[in-house]
Amino acid sequence: MSFGANVLEFIDDVFTLLGIDVSPLVKQVIASVGIFLLFIIIGWIIYHIFERYFTRWAEKTKTKLDDEILRNIKKPIYFFVILIGTYSALEALTILDIYSEALAFVFTILEILLATFIVTRVVNVVIAWYAEKRSKKEMSEHILFILKKIINGIIYLFAFLIILYVLKIDLSGVVIGLGVGGIAIAFALQNVLSDAFSAFSIYFDKPFEIGDFIVVGEYSGTVKKIGMKSTRVQLLQGEELVLANSVLTTTNVRNFKKLRKRRIKFNFGVTYDTSSKKLKKIPDIVRKIIEDNELTNVDRIHFKEFGDFSLNFEVIYYINSKDYAKFMDVQQEFNFAIKESFEKEGIEMAFPTQTIFINSEKT
Repeated sequence: MSFGANVLEFIDDVFTLLGIDVSPLVKQVIASVGIFLLFIIIGWIIYHIFERYFTRWAEKTKTKLDDEILRNIKKPIYFFVILIGTYSALEALTILDIYSEALAFVFTILEILLATFIVTRVVNVVIAWYAEKRSKKEMSEHILFILKKIINGIIYLFAFLIILYVLKIDLSGVVIGLGVGGIAIAFALQNVLSDAFSAFSIYFDKPFEIGDFIVVGEYSGTVKKIGMKSTRVQLLQGEELVLANSVLTTTNVRNFKKLRKRRIKFNFGVTYDTSSKKLKKIPDIVRKIIEDNELTNVDRIHFKEFGDFSLNFEVIYYINSKDYAKFMDVQQEFNFAIKESFEKEGIEMAFPTQTIFINSEKT
């Protein structure tokens, strides 16, 4: 026996005890109204519990996830209770018995859709919370929108299949149709889907983000936008390069974002007529120049080799900056200082020369 029938029986017993003769229709209407009011009260109590207790409890937790979930589901749950109450109230009216099966189907579908709506709201809150936790940027705003739509679409697809099952419709044909259609769409949109999945891979794996300076093959520049199909990079030359996301996930990408210091190697040569005494001074001269700069640290300085036209030195140092312009400024400062110091010491920098010895023989 349904809840409405139980209430109707209770109302009938009350009127019998009171000795009041009332028509069955009036009893049904009273029972129907009473059931509806009862569920309104139950819904209000549940909403009040969410508002007074669950919400206050959530405010005490460290995360804002539970606060957002409660804020998004308390009203839909209240309407869910009202929906159940409306169906139970209509069920008490025997004049609607001929429509009972149709009403059951309609309210079951409405309940499934409302439950699906609640699930999608929770999913959206969780995705937004996850994105905020991982420092949401312009890229994530675009991809999160697509991600939400895809997940919500999957949830509503399952809800649609559940509705078909409730309506006792054979799902085998539907499932086969969805499978064949999905395969056909996948083949038709193979490249687009590949770029889309690559976009999600870039978002979740984060090999680079908006504003990062990257090098891809022979191209280098700053990431300006990451979309579902392509990524736009502002090259050093000024033009914009559009790269397919699938390319970026299948090739090596150098990201300079996490660069904290640079390892710099440079060489210079002095002429062969430089005396050994002056050669031994060179490492100390260069070391002092580098150590006087607060951004740099010396790794090593060596007289490396006897070159074709010069005595070659190799210098390696670290600069504590990822700014390329700053590195070039420092290197320029070192070059000037080395040149000035060598001029004071009478050390000549080498340049390509060739000496030709002519053997003159008397004939």
